[in-house]
Amino acid sequence: MTSKFLRSVLAIAVFSMISAWAQTSSAAPTGPAASPVSPAATTTIATGTVSKLGTINIEQAVLGTNEGQRDFEALRKKLEPKQNELKSQNDELEALQKQYQTQGDKLNEDARASLQKQIETKKKSFDRSVQDAQEDAQNQQKEIFQRILQKMAPVIVKHAQESGFAMVMDTSNPWPQSPLLWYGEQGDITKAVVDLYNTQSGVPAPASAGGAAAKPAAPKPAAPKPAAPASTAPPK
Repeated sequence: MTSKFLRSVLAIAVFSMISAWAQTSSAAPTGPAASPVSPAATTTIATGTVSKLGTINIEQAVLGTNEGQRDFEALRKKLEPKQNELKSQNDELEALQKQYQTQGDKLNEDARASLQKQIETKKKSFDRSVQDAQEDAQNQQKEIFQRILQKMAPVIVKHAQESGFAMVMDTSNPWPQSPLLWYGEQGDITKAVVDLYNTQSGVPAPASAGGAAAKPAAPKPAAPKPAAPASTAPPK
């Protein structure tokens, strides 16, 4: 899944893009008998009428498109060299920490201090590299996500209007992170939007090893989360 930081940023983008397209579309109704809510968009109940509501998981929709699968997989491969570089740095740091733990009591004061200083320097460099790699990965993930969402927004609005929905809510984040407490699958338009977007984009489905369309997968983080470093306190 995308990171919490990325989700919080994209939540604003989702709302802004879809709202803008919805306002543009509703500002220019077609047909002489256009009305705010069509008869198909309401359901009569004992206490009156309720507008027809729809749901969509924006995150799954973007990641589930052929274009999203292709571009996030390309990004994953692009970031692999940095992943491997960080792993090598982490392995080197762990080796020095292990050396300090096992041999520290056998070293003289100067050698022990030198090894400890080396560990501290490498750890600072590693932590900085991890942070830079994560920020770079998040920025590239965000760029791909927003680019696809920019083109998907009008598809969502058009499908919702043609299906008679008065409102569509994003279910990417569960309650209480979002105000949506419960929803039924019958109103979910995620798959329909993905299918429409794939048809419009013309991007072919990526093939798996068996020749079938690959399942959507969230982009992997660019940097491994390092384990807590071993203490560099002089062994007793």
